[in-house]
Amino acid sequence: MAEATATLPPLPDQKTKGWEFTDLSQLDLDGYEPASVDATIAAADSATVLPLAEAADSHPELVEGRLGALAPGDDPFVARNDGAWRDGVLVHVPRGVTVAEPIRVEVPLDENGAAVFWRTLIVLEEGAEAEVWEHCSSAGDETDALLNSVVELHVGQGATLRYVSTQDISERAWIFSTQRAQVERDGRLDWTALGFGSGRGKVRMETNLAGQGSEARVTGGYAAGAGQHIDYDTTQEHAAPHTNSDLAFRGVLAAGATAVWRGMIRVDPGAQQTDAFQESRNLLLSPDAHADAIPGLEIEADDVRCTHAAAVAQIDRDQLFYLTSRGLDPAAAKSVIVEGFLESLVERLAEGPVRDQVSEALARRLAEIL
Repeated sequence: MAEATATLPPLPDQKTKGWEFTDLSQLDLDGYEPASVDATIAAADSATVLPLAEAADSHPELVEGRLGALAPGDDPFVARNDGAWRDGVLVHVPRGVTVAEPIRVEVPLDENGAAVFWRTLIVLEEGAEAEVWEHCSSAGDETDALLNSVVELHVGQGATLRYVSTQDISERAWIFSTQRAQVERDGRLDWTALGFGSGRGKVRMETNLAGQGSEARVTGGYAAGAGQHIDYDTTQEHAAPHTNSDLAFRGVLAAGATAVWRGMIRVDPGAQQTDAFQESRNLLLSPDAHADAIPGLEIEADDVRCTHAAAVAQIDRDQLFYLTSRGLDPAAAKSVIVEGFLESLVERLAEGPVRDQVSEALARRLAEIL
């Protein structure tokens, strides 16, 4: 476990770049006590899957030089995680090994007043292949707690990682999550993220395509109920030539919910033949819902193809009229429209268990907020 640091960077406010839409003035960090969680970590054949603190003691050669390599310690929330984390997981897959079954990690957030500092370190060596599902949840929506997580994904040369990160924590809880991936030459990352819980906070997802021929596909979805504020900040950084990234987010917001997605495609000098795409689309279920979608490009190479799209809209009245005129009651018609809106998100996922479970999770959440 990391040692506490004496000086920590100050928390951001709404004048801090990237935090203009998320108000932390009601966050009282001293009101939460660091606490351990009873996480469930499934073992896997041919891979090292261990609680991170245990792995740091028993397999230091797998942890040292990788833990903290992707997440900057000068970030205010990463710095606090560095100094206080108690729980986490290491997934290490050796060179050339394919893990047949998904590796599952369940992280509960059920203790009032608890601050959970969680750390995830996933390392796939050259030519390895694995699928990791990580889920944070609360039993109910009355838990007032804080989750500060840091995720680091190391995808080696020619390796393939499918990472599914989902959270359905209490709608009274805070969430701050810094998630960073680095993909080496000819590596592939297929990243799926779902956000249903929390009352306020921010999730930052950054992918660095560090090696020539690397690629990343990022699929995200969120569904917020009354009073919730969802904030996703994504970056696709192309640091090498002949790299490919494809990011798509969909959000559904009920009355009284707010959301912001800010995305950046960054192409570094020399990263020629980059092909990058990003989009964010939000569906508002009420005039009292609000969403901001802010795509961005920073391009320092001249032979690239980079495109983005963003949209915020309410349910189409013509569609609603058409369905009700065919015999559906208004509630059922609205449900059909929302399901159709999210179907394009599900279709981005390969047929199989991930696609099925994402579809089921979205259906359950929609039943809660519609």
